[in-house]
Amino acid sequence: MTLDLNGTLLLVGCGKMGGALLAGWLEQGVDPTQVIVVDPALDPSRISIPQGVQVVVNADEISGDVIPSVILLAVKPQAMGDVVPAYAKYAASGAVYLSIAAGTPISFFQNQFGDTAHIVRVMPNTPAAVGQGMSVLCANGNVSPVQKELCGALLEAVGQTAWLEDENLMDAVTAVSGSGPAYVFLLIESLAEAGRKVGLPDALAQQLALQTVAGSGELARQSEEAPAQLRINVTSPGGTTAAALDVLMANNGLQPIMDAAVAAAERRGRELGAS
Repeated sequence: MTLDLNGTLLLVGCGKMGGALLAGWLEQGVDPTQVIVVDPALDPSRISIPQGVQVVVNADEISGDVIPSVILLAVKPQAMGDVVPAYAKYAASGAVYLSIAAGTPISFFQNQFGDTAHIVRVMPNTPAAVGQGMSVLCANGNVSPVQKELCGALLEAVGQTAWLEDENLMDAVTAVSGSGPAYVFLLIESLAEAGRKVGLPDALAQQLALQTVAGSGELARQSEEAPAQLRINVTSPGGTTAAALDVLMANNGLQPIMDAAVAAAERRGRELGAS
């Protein structure tokens, strides 16, 4: 797949997620000269900007003859109110605004850019940094099929995508896949710690936990069988795995804990969106 931007892309904010997206686009054949990065705090030691990509400190430094096709807003949600007004001038030209800010609804951007603005909200996650991200997008009614295809392709450069019709489900998406990597990292920590407590050396416990989670995730991704069946395949009746699952699948085991965690994250997302 080769990405065709059909114009200039403004990447507003080039932190971890913005940098991962930029790297994915360039790997997919985007012409670096079509990308302008706007970031007053860009750290060259953390991210290498390829030759041809223009970097400016703020929107005032963008040439007046630039008419972007996409403006990707990758700044923190709490900074949006200060950052986005400088980009309202591009709404009249038909640019699509693509926001990755958690908890920031489409209505916020419509208030900033006008009711006719083309706006897509997306919730990506951090595995995008290794090309294994999961991004869920939701567009307002002004976004054309061509713009939806382009926005989807921009996120597919760093993983898989899905579209929502109901923006109200975005907080649930954030609770599952946006915050989800942290849950998996905690699982690795917890599994390694449990290994240490039954006598394994620290380094070996960490290696076993990390590779087991990584390998199991890849097996689940490639397998045609559902995760539940893969679990059954590993579990011999009366064996060691069954003994562990008796604990993890008890009434007070993993599922009610995960239910409560996701519900808390979803509730916090709604609170942030209302603030």
